[in-house]
Amino acid sequence: MSQDKPTGTVYIVTEKSPQVQLFAEYLNDHTGCPVNIHSPSQPLPTDAEGSVLILIDSDHIGVDALPEWQEQLPEAMAKTPLAAINIRDIDHALEALSCAQLKGVFYRNESLEVICKGIHALLGGDLWMSRALMARLILFYRKYQSNAFRPTCGLTNREMEIISLLSAGSSNQQIAEKLFVSEHTVKSHLYNIFRKINVHNRIQALNWIHQNLGPILPNIETARSLQRPK
Repeated sequence: MSQDKPTGTVYIVTEKSPQVQLFAEYLNDHTGCPVNIHSPSQPLPTDAEGSVLILIDSDHIGVDALPEWQEQLPEAMAKTPLAAINIRDIDHALEALSCAQLKGVFYRNESLEVICKGIHALLGGDLWMSRALMARLILFYRKYQSNAFRPTCGLTNREMEIISLLSAGSSNQQIAEKLFVSEHTVKSHLYNIFRKINVHNRIQALNWIHQNLGPILPNIETARSLQRPK
């Protein structure tokens, strides 16, 4: 392994099995990174040194469960890059990206060599997504910019920004930091949004988003940080 490749600790969030154990051992041998298998029902440790990458097995944490799972991450891991593995196809990838702040996507049929390459890229601070997926994200972001996703219930541009971040799994504090406003302001916006779309909590709001804004609402942070396609 080349010494200039980024390294760090990798957590695979999945249920243990002989196949997963072999997968983890391969990644460890070919990336030089410690690879740990972690049950989705257990909190992740926060004592890892250096860079950390979390690989979420979509076979064990479904799209609908991603926002709640991400919300429960320890504060020390709030900015840890997340990537999804075992993604079926591009539509499944778009759905996952609408629910969580993912930095990488690995399809079910991805080669082990490509996964290792992607892990190094993600640990180095880059995104890891296919050219086709990035193109779709850019298209959705452009439509978002032109208000193509604005529903007919009178949401303002700021409320649409908050809806987008909410759908990506951001907490109130994270939304406040991204939009440079106070957490109290975010709560006020959410109150107005919930009133306009006639829901009472975040789960109902997420269901409304999926039903009324399609399978994907652009993840503002991801779309703005898109780099050269791989």
